Amino acid sequence: MLRLIAVLLLIPLLDILLLLAVAGVIGGLETVLVVVLTALVGMLLARAEGRHTISKIQRKLARGEPPTDELIDGGLLIAAGAFLLTPGLVTDLVGLLLVVPVTRYPVRVALKKWVITPYVDSKTGGFATGRIYTTGFPGNDGDGVPGGQPGSDTYDVGADDYDIDDGDDN
Repeated sequence: MLRLIAVLLLIPLLDILLLLAVAGVIGGLETVLVVVLTALVGMLLARAEGRHTISKIQRKLARGEPPTDELIDGGLLIAAGAFLLTPGLVTDLVGLLLVVPVTRYPVRVALKKWVITPYVDSKTGGFATGRIYTTGFPGNDGDGVPGGQPGSDTYDVGADDYDIDDGDDN
């Protein structure tokens, strides 16, 4: 959590430093025009990509397939829009990286691998992603004691323990 806060505080600092450096080179008015122009171009791209993503979601739903990648793309496009609306060159660059499909694909793959799948696994016990146990109970290391804890109330019984004497001698 502290890393996330540090990154969120570092981005505006980098934006300010970069804006000051660019304004020192090309001038203040030109820097403002560059920031506004990148935001406008980025928002037009985000709008076009959003419409394309919505149509892909509708096509997948019409075929009866889950639109998982498209929903992640939609979330990334919302984040891209927020970055593009924030004034600054660093945030505009991050927003443009999330808008363009070629650069959005590796972000989506990484997000699924390191954020979404572990979260879903932790909430469903691996059931939703297919990472479930197939034999025994979870945490059972094969010695008949759950979790390998000695002194448990689990007993290993032999085959003779199941013989039931019904009283008939026949």
